[in-house]
Formats: sequence, structure tokens, C-alpha cells
Amino acid sequence: MSEKYLQFKIVVVGGGPAGLAAACAAAESGARVALVDNTPWLGGQIWRGQQAKPSLPQAQQWLQRVRQTGNITILDNTSIVAALKPGVLLAEQADGACEIHAQKLIIATGARELLLPFPGWTLPGVMGAGGLQVLAKHGWPVAGQRVVVAGSGPLLLAVADGLKTAGAKVIAIYEQASLGPVIKFSASLLSHPSKVLQGLQIKTRLFGVPHRHGVWPVKAQGDEALSSVTFTNGQQTWSHECDFLACGFGLVPNTELPLALGCALSGDFVDVNASQMTSIENVYCAGEPTGIGGVDSALVEGQIAGYAATGEMTKARQLFRQRSSWHKFRAALANTYRLRPELKSMATDDSVVCRCEDVTFGRIKKISNWREAKLQTRCGMGACQGRTCGAATNFLLGWGMQSVRPPTLPAKVEDFLLTGEGPSSPH
Repeated sequence: MSEKYLQFKIVVVGGGPAGLAAACAAAESGARVALVDNTPWLGGQIWRGQQAKPSLPQAQQWLQRVRQTGNITILDNTSIVAALKPGVLLAEQADGACEIHAQKLIIATGARELLLPFPGWTLPGVMGAGGLQVLAKHGWPVAGQRVVVAGSGPLLLAVADGLKTAGAKVIAIYEQASLGPVIKFSASLLSHPSKVLQGLQIKTRLFGVPHRHGVWPVKAQGDEALSSVTFTNGQQTWSHECDFLACGFGLVPNTELPLALGCALSGDFVDVNASQMTSIENVYCAGEPTGIGGVDSALVEGQIAGYAATGEMTKARQLFRQRSSWHKFRAALANTYRLRPELKSMATDDSVVCRCEDVTFGRIKKISNWREAKLQTRCGMGACQGRTCGAATNFLLGWGMQSVRPPTLPAKVEDFLLTGEGPSSPH
């Protein structure tokens, strides 16, 4: 990076659907915008690879819109590692660190998979559902491999569909939510025809693959790698021999940056007003950090945030009704796939909770909070900075990550030696 200081009127952090929509709305309103993402592509995890291999018209529409908007500067391969002060972010790129100055900030950092510990979940071959899907998209050899997909949420069907398309032998799909709520949720989708069509297409492609509800994993078995997985419905147990278990229990929001900035949360999500502004003035948030609602909800929220940040409130208000509709969908989604309490019994005392620091459930279950766990066991002190074990302990023990200290992502110590302030007026 040739410049030590970069200045923009609007900085959007996150290049997924919400970030793309926010950047377009702000830039088309005349603002000079930076779109920051820590990956080498745009589209986030959901639209990963669509620039190189287009298959989703919606993704292509937004990616093309970003490219055609002249005043968007794309800062890819760029990680935001700290909030130095209001309006100033410390970023890290391959060639060093820099300060990014912004009059207004829009956070669209998306979400990640929730992984819950159970005996054997650290065996090679047990992977996050979305993680295995991404590997398959990029050529990981799954053709002919026996895969069981388990966990919770609509993502399981999309993962199974992608793996089957890649040639994997999908043995079964196991959803922890009960069938009744899922049927009710499916019926409510009639008000969103695009979702119904998408679901029918996936189910058609998965014809013949057993799909059961009210089922969750008990134990993964294997010597040096996964060989079988045992499941239960609360009354019976059975096992499948398999090469991979793709297992994810829904999504959790990436709220590290909002927390570092001091933004208030409501439960697990960033609290925003009607304009998508957080409790911190000139800081907005859109997409999954405000609630797990999927692509369409994220796109609408992103546009509202982009328009609001540039003062185009008339355009923003025109999207409020559409947002309200998708928020109803979001609420129904959360209610349908609420994690059953039995999942808290999956972890045994010997189950590793923090993989980075090799901390077991037995060591932390009697500790009262996240801070004490870090002090006494180093749980959450590893490379992932609690992104996996923090979400797991939140579910298992009710802990919350009350605060976040820099770096929000792993960073070089030398990058924190960058001091001083650059020019303060955005161009």
C-alpha cells in the first residue's frame, strides 16, 4: 500500500450482499465510498466465486452494479484490525498497515457458522457445513465421498445440494428442529414466491436423499479420521459410516467490530434504528450483524444504510415496507430453527470446546463468565480470538463476549506501531 492514510466520506466494511448494496446506494448518491473486505473477491461467503463463475443472476446484478459505479474504491485483501478512534480504522494489507478515515461508517460484516462441541467433533472429516461446501466449490475432491449433513437451518439443504452436484454421495440430511415448525415456516413462504421456487428446485435435486427432523449428532467415531457418526432423535440412536460429516447449527453474527466501536447490542445482534444507525453516531450496520435474515433482508438493509448515510432519507424510507416484510421472514426463521435444549448435552467433560488452546468443556463448565474462562484456561485466546468457542459457550453456558479488545482479527505486532493522524478532511 503506497498511502499511509486513506480518506473517504463513506467506508463500508464487508463485501457481502449488505455491503455491496450499501456501497452502491451511497456512491450513487454522490459520496466517495470505500468498500473494504478481507477476501480477494466480492460477494461474501454467500456469493463466493460468482465473479469467476457466474451462476446467480442476483449476484451478478449487484457485482456489475458495483463495477459500473465510478466512485467506489474497492479495498480487497484488507482486514480491519482495530478502531483507533471515532472515524479512524486501522487496516492491514499484504504490504503493511494503514489508517482509513471516514466521515461515516457502514458495518456489513456478515455471519459465520455456529459449531457446537460433541465427542469426536475435532476428528479430521468433521467439518462445518458451509466450510465443506466452500472447499467443494474450490475443487476439494468430494466426488464419491460419503457425506452426512447435519445441524440446523436452511443452509443444510443448500450444502447438501452443492455437495451432491459436486459428486458426493449424500447419505442423509439431519435437522435438529422438529418437523411441525418447519412445515409451518414453509407454508409462510407463500408470501415470498422466490424462496418457494428456490426451495422446490433444491428439494427436486435432492430427491432420494433421506431428510429427517428432530435429529442431532451424539458422537463422531474414528481412529485417525472420521469413520462413522452416531445420531439420536431423543428416543433411538443409530450410526452411519461416512467419510465426512458436514455439521453446522445455524449462523452467528460477526459483531467484533461493532463491539470494538462501542455499539450497543440487543441480545446477540447490533441494535439499530429505522435508518440502520447504531448507538454510535455516524456508524451504521446492515445485514446479518443486525439479525440472521438471508440475502434479501441484507440487500434491503444495506441500501437503507447507504441512502441514510448520505442523507437520502426519502429513498431510504421507500424501502422500509420491503424491509419490514423481510424482517417478518427473519423472525420466523429464528423461531423455526431455534436450537433445542438437548443440544447442550452433546458436549461431555472430555469434549474440546476451544480448539486453538485445547480447552475441554470439563475445565470451563464451572467458571462463571467469559473473562474468567480466558484468565483461568486461555479459552478464546487463540488465533480465532473466540470466534468458534465464544459462540459455543454462549449457547452452552449463557456467556456473552461483553467487550472486544484489538486486534479484532489476527494482525502483526508491527502494524500496531503505526501512530499519528493523517489529514482529516475526506475527499
